[in-house]
Amino acid sequence: MTPLRIVHLYPHEMNIYGDTGNVVVLRKRLEWRDLPVEIVPVGVGDDLPSDVDLILGGGGQDAAQGEIGEDFQRRGPELRAAASDGVVILAICGAYQLLGHEFNTAAGTRIPGVGVLDVVTNGSDTRLIGNHAVDSEWGRLVGYENHSGLTTLGPAATPLARTVPGRGNDGQDSTEGCVQGNVFGTYLHGPVLAKSPRFADELLRRALERRGDAAELAPLDDALALQAAEVAAKRPR
Repeated sequence: MTPLRIVHLYPHEMNIYGDTGNVVVLRKRLEWRDLPVEIVPVGVGDDLPSDVDLILGGGGQDAAQGEIGEDFQRRGPELRAAASDGVVILAICGAYQLLGHEFNTAAGTRIPGVGVLDVVTNGSDTRLIGNHAVDSEWGRLVGYENHSGLTTLGPAATPLARTVPGRGNDGQDSTEGCVQGNVFGTYLHGPVLAKSPRFADELLRRALERRGDAAELAPLDDALALQAAEVAAKRPR
């Protein structure tokens, strides 16, 4: 089997709260099943491989997002083409925001996004921060949110999960993250996939199915990951 090619966008600039761990989780879940995998780090100025199965992007501090902003815009056509072609994408926090239509800062500056996701983010003086556990179609997702950008979903995007007021996308509409085709956005750091094994496998299943390698993934012993999720979900907000 040809290795599953995973692109890790901006591994140095966008790796707050351990988001790179999502790459490690997917790599190990493939290796444990004796499935070949290739990780391709893509930084500022690097070319995006033409043949990619899965793209991961993490979150970063405001300064880091400023560093990659112009480069991310340059990649807009490639990212839109990848999404249209069914490439699986997981975007965390800042990468999630940049995949949307625009980010309007609290100071009134408009930062254009690349339009992969039908979402708009507005900066605010409100910060949503703390441990977070939500129920999704792919099991419970456990992570940590810390963002002052408040995201509103358009009609083409559906919520990844439901939450309670004061958390999630905007703290008001009880949504967390979004799904649009094979593109997933979320505010959950942690890394989220380390404590959400069913969701991790759903990303892998979709990536394999897209390229014609559809098959049932061999079961893994997820007891430790689920135990970690149980502990994390009980931590104080």
